[in-house]
Amino acid sequence: MANASDYYIGANDEHGLNPPTAGKRTPVMPYVNRSFYENEFNRKAKYYFILACLRCGFRVYDVKPEIGDVSISTRVARVNSRGLTLLVTFAYNAFGDGIGFNNVNGYLVLYAADGYRPTMSRLLSYDVSAGLAETINTKNLGVGTLSGVGVLRSVRCTSVLVEAGFMTNFEEAKLMVDPDVQRAVGEGACIGVCNYLGVPYVSGDVTYPTLRRGSRGNYVIMLQYMLRNAGYDLSTDGIFGSATETAVRSFQAENGLAVDGIVGKNTWAALRWKFNPLPTLRRGSRGEAVKYLQSKLLSKLYPVGETDGIFGAATERAVREFQAENGLAVDGIAGKNTWAKLTPVGGGRPLPQ
Repeated sequence: MANASDYYIGANDEHGLNPPTAGKRTPVMPYVNRSFYENEFNRKAKYYFILACLRCGFRVYDVKPEIGDVSISTRVARVNSRGLTLLVTFAYNAFGDGIGFNNVNGYLVLYAADGYRPTMSRLLSYDVSAGLAETINTKNLGVGTLSGVGVLRSVRCTSVLVEAGFMTNFEEAKLMVDPDVQRAVGEGACIGVCNYLGVPYVSGDVTYPTLRRGSRGNYVIMLQYMLRNAGYDLSTDGIFGSATETAVRSFQAENGLAVDGIVGKNTWAALRWKFNPLPTLRRGSRGEAVKYLQSKLLSKLYPVGETDGIFGAATERAVREFQAENGLAVDGIAGKNTWAKLTPVGGGRPLPQ
C-alpha cells in the first residue's frame, strides 16, 4: 500500500454563499418558503471530504476557503501553484428551467475529456463513483465527460467533479441540507480517492487522540476545520497554539462541556456531531446538537429559522409540528422517540399537490 502522506489532495466547492451565486439554487421549497442554495450542500460535502482525507493521512488543500464566490481563474491558479496530486470538486446538478421540480435524479461523477490527464481522471471518476455507491443510496448515473468547462479543463492535475444529486428533483433537493447526506458524500469521495491511490481508507470510527496546547499534525488540522465549521475564525496550520486553545475553550463552554482547553472524547463527539446517545433537547438548549437537530428538521421541510444552535421559539414550533405529523407526543422536546423518527435520511413533508 502507498503512503497517504505522499499525496496532496485538493478539495473545491462550486459557487458560493454570502452573497449566494445567482441561479445556483432549488425552486422555492414549500413549507419553508425559500430556496436551498447549491453551496449549502457543496461547502459542507467538501468539509467532510477534507476531514476524511486528513483522517486517512493525506495532505489536503482547500481551494476555496472563502464563503463567497471565487472566480474560476483564481481557483485554477491556486491549484496549479500547489502541485496537487488530484482535485475533487463538489457540486449539485440541475435540469430544466429551474422554476419547477421534475423527476430527473441521481448522482454523477464527471471528468474533462479535454483536460490535463483525461485517462487518469476517468479512472479516478470510476473509483469515486464506486466510493459514493458505498455511502449513499440514491441512483448512480455513473461517469460522464465534460468539455470546455472551467476548473476541470484547466487544472494541471487529475481532476473530477461530483454532481451529488439534482436540486430540481424535490426529494434530492431536501437532501442537500441533511448533514448525514453531506457527510456521506464526503466520505464516499474519500473512499474513491483511497482506492484510486492504493491507500487504506480509515473510517470515522477510529479513536481520536487527546489534543492539547502544543499538539501538531493532521488531527490538529481536523480540529481546526471542525472549529471553523462551528464558527471560529482559525488558521488550519496543524499547530495547537493559543488561538486554537481559546477557540476550544469557547466551544466547550457553548456546548456544556468541561472548559479545560483539552480536546478529549466528549469534545471530539460534539465537534463531530457524533452523539451517543443523542441528547434530549428542549427550549433553551444550545450547541452543536441543536444545530444537528435544526439541520435535520430543515431537511424534512420544518422551518427552524437559522441553524444557529439555539433552541428558541422557531425550533420548538418545528419540533412540535414534526411530532404532530409523525404520531409522536407533542411536547416540543427532542427526546428518544423524536430522534428515532427524525434521524433517518429522506422522507419529510411531501410536495403539495
